[in-house]
Amino acid sequence: MLRAALAVAATWMLLGGIYFLVPAKDYLEGGAAIRLATGGALFIGVLVWQIRRIVHAPLPELRAIEALGAVIALFLILFATTYLAMSHTNPVSFNEHLDHTQALYFTISIFSTAGFGDIIPGTNPARLLVSVQMLLDLVLLGSVVKVLVGAAHTGLERS
Repeated sequence: MLRAALAVAATWMLLGGIYFLVPAKDYLEGGAAIRLATGGALFIGVLVWQIRRIVHAPLPELRAIEALGAVIALFLILFATTYLAMSHTNPVSFNEHLDHTQALYFTISIFSTAGFGDIIPGTNPARLLVSVQMLLDLVLLGSVVKVLVGAAHTGLERS
């Protein structure tokens, strides 16, 4: 269990470190769709890789917990990066200019359904992207968790 907790913490630190190291000024205008498509492909690739690891793991339940931690971290960082880029390429995308911390905070508040209302999307593309995230949050919390638990059950049956 300690190893699984350390693996999740290391994943969050690695992805968070990369996220905070990339300067927001380097984002290109109009790159949100490319960023989302690339991020979506990366997300699916990581999910498939994690499912394979779960099925073949000696302790598939723990591997499923690690996988969920990695998948959620990647999901949040992908959306935070996109919101950050939108804020820097089109300052009216949100009611305030977002820095790395604010973009991640906004992403997590949407993911957790808290939605405090302090940061709000100001353009239709931003509203659409936030809507997409809300819908994908439900998919992640429902389907992806079910798939990971199913992979753990398959791994248990194998052993």
